[in-house]
Amino acid sequence: MMQRRTVLRTGAAAALGGAALGSLAQQAVTLKFHTFMAPTSNVWLNMHKAWMDKVEKDSKGRIKFEAYPAMQLGGTPVQLYDQARDGVVDIIWTLPGNTAGRFPRVEVFELPFIMSNAEATSKAYWEYVQTLAPDEFKETQVIALHVHGPGVIHTVDKAVKTVADMRGLKVRAPTRQVTKLVGSLGATPVGMPLPQIPDALSKGTITGCVIPWEVVPSVKVHELTHHHAEFDPAGGALYTTTFVMAMNKAKYNSLPPDLKKVIDANSGMATSAWLGKVQQAGDIPGRKAAVDQPGTSIFTVSPNEAQEFRRRSRQIEVEWVEDMNKKGFDGRKLLDTAKALIDKHTKTTKA
Repeated sequence: MMQRRTVLRTGAAAALGGAALGSLAQQAVTLKFHTFMAPTSNVWLNMHKAWMDKVEKDSKGRIKFEAYPAMQLGGTPVQLYDQARDGVVDIIWTLPGNTAGRFPRVEVFELPFIMSNAEATSKAYWEYVQTLAPDEFKETQVIALHVHGPGVIHTVDKAVKTVADMRGLKVRAPTRQVTKLVGSLGATPVGMPLPQIPDALSKGTITGCVIPWEVVPSVKVHELTHHHAEFDPAGGALYTTTFVMAMNKAKYNSLPPDLKKVIDANSGMATSAWLGKVQQAGDIPGRKAAVDQPGTSIFTVSPNEAQEFRRRSRQIEVEWVEDMNKKGFDGRKLLDTAKALIDKHTKTTKA
């Protein structure tokens, strides 16, 4: 009789345990997503929100998001990556270049005139990190790696048509390599996070900035500048910037296997390519906002005219290779591989 009661108790406990595990497997998980982009921006609405909506749908509502644009959870854009690393938030989107020199190997994609198509270059960026720099973001669970469309020069009062026109300008740049690019062209580079641009332009702290068209409306650059210099895609983009979407490792590891699969299915090369494509697609309405602004002039630098910009900025590539060599990496191999991957993916990506 005693033995039968024990068996019954054990069976009941196992049944309860099984029910608890089943309940746990069906529990919803809420993830905090944090970034610096404005809630009205193309990036937030068409990339971040769209990605979160897809994850929620794919998980049948078991993954939910608390979405915080514009640094609403506190801190500065520079601190975002560490917020994900430390578990202050669950997922972030930021620029690796916000912390100069911390992620040196991915800077190769920010070298002058290395890309023209953001979708293709985002695929190359993902493949490059997986194969040549898998430990670059080892402190987090990387979801996506991508770049934006071609960088454009925006100035308040002085039109830029040649390299000589850059002289005397104070130009905001987003990252270490782009700061060096601006300096090589004769301007005075000023490093600052994106949200500081409107105030700096208004006060005259800077007389111009380099950003892609798509982000122009979100920081009112079409209202605060009058001249814009874009580069004919046939001659390559002046520059681009790298981005990372990353998740806290412990939070990712704590997910049930089926929810991990949902995150995995919305990570990787395809997601990176999609983010790059959507961001560059935002260049069209961003450019239109500038065209519709009274008193705006847009100059397109031809491939031939771009040669002088290329010549002046070529040393940056040489210095980056030397810098990588000093850090114990094979700089030439990194550069050549990045270029080869961009070329490979550009050939297989529809413009």
